[in-house]
Amino acid sequence: MENELENNIVKIGGRLASAIEFSHEVYDEKFYKFYIETNRLSNYSDKLPVIISERIIDLDSLNVGDLIHITGQFRSYNEPTSNGKSKLVLTIFTKEIEKIDDESRIPLNDATFIGYICKPPIYRKTPLGREITDLLIAVNRTYKKSDYIPCILWGRNAKFCENIETGAMVKLSGRIQSRKYEKKQADGTVEEKVAYELSVSKFSVIDEEENNKNEEVDESK
Repeated sequence: MENELENNIVKIGGRLASAIEFSHEVYDEKFYKFYIETNRLSNYSDKLPVIISERIIDLDSLNVGDLIHITGQFRSYNEPTSNGKSKLVLTIFTKEIEKIDDESRIPLNDATFIGYICKPPIYRKTPLGREITDLLIAVNRTYKKSDYIPCILWGRNAKFCENIETGAMVKLSGRIQSRKYEKKQADGTVEEKVAYELSVSKFSVIDEEENNKNEEVDESK
């Protein structure tokens, strides 16, 4: 199976869109959170959550509005809720960060994942007839952990993966996007929420047996 540097790759450029706040601490290493605002080709902007270690960069050197380029991974974790359940929280985990002076050098939002379909695909059509399929994939991480990443496919890709079985190994590329939606609460009120997902532009199914053979060859070199 691919190592985590190959099966979970995110490269994204944009502007620091919020103040940097403390998130959590692990083994005396402090982690901080902020949002990055990145533009689509349509000029619509996505505001995405980011986690960064204090060891990556001098946080005092970053200011709201700075142009930055981040290389990292899209990670998930379960956050307990007040009703005793948990919700899936997604964030970009920073491996490298660079400040950019020239706006023309900002790279596009680009992500690639290799993982396993862990729920049956949900295929539907919009009122205008556009085909959409929702997927949830599990991407392996070290220490026997996995990141669960929601994905949305369109058109021919949506139709192609409509009947793919749970457990299939797949490779997906696209952009990470934010999407607002409304959720009705138990008391009848409506709360606006934000979902984060991979909008897929390229999709393929991997022959896992063949993939394992290739890895064996690579390891013997």
